[in-house]
Amino acid sequence: MTRDHRDLVLATLSQDPDVIRTRRELLARYGVTGEADASFDDIADRLAAETGFPYTMVNFTLERQHFAGLHNPPADSGLPIVGRDMDPRHGWCPHVVDRRLGLPLHDVHASRLYSGNPVVDAIGINAYYGEPLIHPDTGIVLGTVCGIDQRVHELKESDAQMARVEKAAAEVMATILSR
Repeated sequence: MTRDHRDLVLATLSQDPDVIRTRRELLARYGVTGEADASFDDIADRLAAETGFPYTMVNFTLERQHFAGLHNPPADSGLPIVGRDMDPRHGWCPHVVDRRLGLPLHDVHASRLYSGNPVVDAIGINAYYGEPLIHPDTGIVLGTVCGIDQRVHELKESDAQMARVEKAAAEVMATILSR
């Protein structure tokens, strides 16, 4: 699959206007705007501390990806600081939304499908772990919780890292549903 074709597939699968409208309505019902949210930032910070990932996010996927929860590396780390908004063709979260399944990538370069992603070049990502946020009553995927790292992870680390991301996703859904 060429990079252009892969970008087109990733951009269109998770971007169905009817699904986005339903996603937005569900989030609004719980008072979640997709904008910065201290409770989601806290979850992202704890996930970063537990995993050692320099970047962790709570991502609500609408027309763009919005990181309502975001942990960046320290400003003096020498690593790029990312913003709270990203093109839906970038990263792997749109793929998690479409798959409706977690995606552990201990080495993004192990697959041509995942290695040609713009964030690989932009911030040097080599590992990604993402889990969908599935609304229990409707089955609609609201977004994701993810962690990304600039180092390749050992395959034996993957299960433990993914378990931590799954736990954070469960915490995010509990937070949403309690509002």
